[in-house]
Amino acid sequence: MQRRSFLKTAAAILPAASLQAFALDQPSSASTEVHVIPGGEDRLGEAHSLGFSTICFKVLPSETSNSLFVIEHIHLTGGPDLHIHPHQEEYFYLLEGEVVFQVGDARKHLHPGDSVLAPRGIPHCFAATNAIPSRMIIAFTPAGKMEQFFRETANLTKAQMTPEIWARYDLTYVGPSPLKDLKA
Repeated sequence: MQRRSFLKTAAAILPAASLQAFALDQPSSASTEVHVIPGGEDRLGEAHSLGFSTICFKVLPSETSNSLFVIEHIHLTGGPDLHIHPHQEEYFYLLEGEVVFQVGDARKHLHPGDSVLAPRGIPHCFAATNAIPSRMIIAFTPAGKMEQFFRETANLTKAQMTPEIWARYDLTYVGPSPLKDLKA
């Protein structure tokens, strides 16, 4: 049975209140500890990079039952190749600089305070557009294997990032960024 069919059937059979109570009653392994992580700093004091920025982990999947992973890109001077997240949404919020996004067929130029969502299953990429480094927040939901992706690919060059490596983290490599030579 397809997931949508199952959900429609379940919704018709079970009262909405029961579904809400069920959802709210699920055990959580999420952390209840409160952490303040200053701008430009990593949650664990570590250093991560994909070669075009420094990445600071802000919210770890282990703190949210793998529901959310949040990172901050600082010193952003480029961007990733075109890729797809088949299992998660990726939300971007630009804090400083200018960044161009390609999400599906749409190309959007973001300025500080702007945000964009890359829905699951839609090819996307981004690139900083000027000489002044940009800074932005990215949230992945659910977290999936994104923390492992950033940890284990930190020392690889773009040439070493083969489609097989992307696939290892449940990502689909589409091809080189159409934004790589774009400047504001």
